[in-house]
Amino acid sequence: MTTVVVLATPPVPECVPTLLPEADAERNCALYRAMLADVCATIQHGEADLLINYADPNTVPDGVDPEESVRELLAAELDDPNAVRYEVQAGSDDASRIGNAITHLLDTEEIPTAAFARPSALFLRREHIGTTAMQLRTSDVVIGPSTDGRIAFAAFGAPVDFTDVFEPPAVETLTERACSADLDVSFLPTTPLWERPSDRQTAVATLRARVRAGVLVPDRTAKLVADWDLAALADS
Repeated sequence: MTTVVVLATPPVPECVPTLLPEADAERNCALYRAMLADVCATIQHGEADLLINYADPNTVPDGVDPEESVRELLAAELDDPNAVRYEVQAGSDDASRIGNAITHLLDTEEIPTAAFARPSALFLRREHIGTTAMQLRTSDVVIGPSTDGRIAFAAFGAPVDFTDVFEPPAVETLTERACSADLDVSFLPTTPLWERPSDRQTAVATLRARVRAGVLVPDRTAKLVADWDLAALADS
């Protein structure tokens, strides 16, 4: 069974990224919390093991408990919160944090396959995780690309050199690292991320279209978009 690592920012207003520039901190926080819960629920529904890498307490504002804030959210949102594993992040940037976590799982714990998912990968579905498990039987690395050359999800049967692995375009950088290590690479369909204000156009339009068509959507995030009557911006 694949272990999926999620780097989780403390889901509190003073820590979450700006997703809606016109919104207040509370609304940005609510959106981040919904996406993080949706992604973690998808990982569990995909029958993968969920590993939350929470922020080092020394890197967050005073009074914020990075582990407890994520535990509290997921305890209320997941079907099996007791199955979630929590570990503190190790590294100076996302590349090193994810690299340390993936390499430790593969090399030290000898877990056969390990993956990472962005908390902003709201369109990750359980079928993507199932497809990844099948692809890892013949490929060493499976990449889930996103827009603008970014990566929403990636899985590994062998480690790569993760140093600066998200150097843009990340999908090309990671592929080059894998190929340089003589590893076979395969790909999932491209899915949008919502990790910055400019992602709103694609994310909201895709969500609203999928809701209208009756197709599976990230429930919590879709509810907020509907409750707030968010629309794709007229001028992209």
